[in-house]
Amino acid sequence: MTAVESFLQNEDIHAYLARNQRKELLRFLTCGSVDDGKSTLIGRLLHDTKMIYEDQLAAVKRDSARHGTTGDGMDLALLTDGLKAEREQGITIDVAYRFFSTAKRKFIIADTPGHEQYTRNMATGASTCQLAIILVDARHGVLPQTRRHSYICSLLGIQHLVVTINKMDLVEYSEARFNEIKAQYSDFAAKLDIRDIHFIPISALKGDNIVDAGTHMPWHKSGPLLNHLETVHIASDRNLSDFRFPVQMVMRPNLNFRGFAGSIAAGQVRVGDTVMILPSAKKTRIKSIVMGDGELTQAQCPMPVVLSLTDEIDISRGDMIVDGESPPHFGHDFEANLVWLSEKPLDPDGSYLVKHGVRTTPAHVNIIEGIDVNTLESKPLDALHLNEVARCEISTTIPLAFDPYKKNRSTGAFILIDRQTSNTVACGMILDQESQPGPTDPWANLPGIDNRLRTQVPPTERSKRLGQKPCTVLLTGLTGSGKATIAFELERRLFDMGRTPIVLHGIELRRQIASDLGFSADDRSENLRRIGGIARILNDNGLIALCAVLAPLASVRQRVKKLIGADRYLEVYLSAPLEVCRSRDKSGLYALADAGKIKAFPGISSPYEVPDAPDLTLPTHEISIAQAVDGIIGLMKERGWI
Repeated sequence: MTAVESFLQNEDIHAYLARNQRKELLRFLTCGSVDDGKSTLIGRLLHDTKMIYEDQLAAVKRDSARHGTTGDGMDLALLTDGLKAEREQGITIDVAYRFFSTAKRKFIIADTPGHEQYTRNMATGASTCQLAIILVDARHGVLPQTRRHSYICSLLGIQHLVVTINKMDLVEYSEARFNEIKAQYSDFAAKLDIRDIHFIPISALKGDNIVDAGTHMPWHKSGPLLNHLETVHIASDRNLSDFRFPVQMVMRPNLNFRGFAGSIAAGQVRVGDTVMILPSAKKTRIKSIVMGDGELTQAQCPMPVVLSLTDEIDISRGDMIVDGESPPHFGHDFEANLVWLSEKPLDPDGSYLVKHGVRTTPAHVNIIEGIDVNTLESKPLDALHLNEVARCEISTTIPLAFDPYKKNRSTGAFILIDRQTSNTVACGMILDQESQPGPTDPWANLPGIDNRLRTQVPPTERSKRLGQKPCTVLLTGLTGSGKATIAFELERRLFDMGRTPIVLHGIELRRQIASDLGFSADDRSENLRRIGGIARILNDNGLIALCAVLAPLASVRQRVKKLIGADRYLEVYLSAPLEVCRSRDKSGLYALADAGKIKAFPGISSPYEVPDAPDLTLPTHEISIAQAVDGIIGLMKERGWI
């Protein structure tokens, strides 16, 4: 009778599967400098826990003889080094994942490369892990790549490190050498934000202190590596207090049910809990929690569920359902640590996308300072190259709901994508924000167009008296495209026609009602919200508003259109190219932006998003001011406004 037949005869398969289902899962990675023995360590773990099939073992023996990396012995590193180039060179290049299980726990191992050029692969493997095994060659001690990998583990929120001093057999199992390296690493690690560091001397090749203690290092009393992996406490690592649920899909299987599908990113939720929807900031209650074929009374991170709500609220993919008492930050701007993963350095004027959860938005990146991975000290940094780390300012076009990475790894992490190549160029970890948490979007609860204050003078009487229909003309384009010049000329022409227009000039309004604002994406959004609010009041009183504003972001222009009302809004795009606008500039703004003295200057150091479908496009580098005004007046007449 085979072992499998004996197992099937004597074991209740359903009980076995249920028992394994209940086991806690630990995800960990091995990292460190090249040739420190990471793949060999994993191979030894799998071999000594009897997690290798006979055909796999036979294949490893054949490949060991062919490649000759360990002489006549078996090279256990070949269990994870599956690429041809890895076997030929005896190194790890890509991340390899292996699963194994013991009586106490289930494990997923990420075997990551040690070469500096493959640091991005190491960061990828570390992003989902709870524990990291840092290998150190007992002969060489702590190397720069050891420090780099340790710092990246710290950045990625890994709270448990096991520093394994490997190849102790090559230093005669010296306790003095072990203590020397332990002290060397401890001095460096004192600057890391990691609460749990454990040191174990091992020989991955010989098997000492991996699964069994062995006989060569009786001076080590803390037990072998596997014992630590089976007992390290990880249950408290997850954030179970701040509920976060990014909506991945809206489920509408029938007329009687609307649910929102996704995985709980943090916290827990119960039927009847009060929750908030972002970005609308509306509150409601959880009606039901559905998982699989049944309903639950409560669920927690990281369960995939479908939530239904007691109120009908407009919710789309990318929105977030959160705890109403402890909501995340909400806004366009935040600071983050970036680990650069691309061989192409960061372009300060480049076009990038931030992918945060299920939401993707254009973003601008500005370097604040670099971080030396060897000393963990700040340093000036003009550009960000492969494997470098920097603290950066990120400004996004679409506001995001986020937490500091230390508080929540799911809502505090993002990746940066090059818009031209679609390649992932960096991973980011959001830092603590000084502002108070919660939705700060001033657009969220603006009244609708039909909710304006009651007046004794109806709009029809105003239109008859003034001989016009109220409307807003938004002139948008780069600095120097001619917005103010055309707006004031249009005002003159309309006034001469007996109409009553008023120019809202962006620069003047910044002096009068927006002197408290800067030029970040959030501040520009608020500035345009105020201008849009004034234009709406003018329209409500029967007047024509001519807004000469830069308005660089398409999403904010759409909000102004919704605020004012699509039936009385006209968007005019002045399409003069950047070179022409530069040549017209008499204020010196472009020169200041080129010198880096003006941050987030649209068209130079931050994006200007060209309107997709403006009501009118005027190539002001090809036509005269009079022709531009004629075009606007012609469209206003066509719409019956004048």
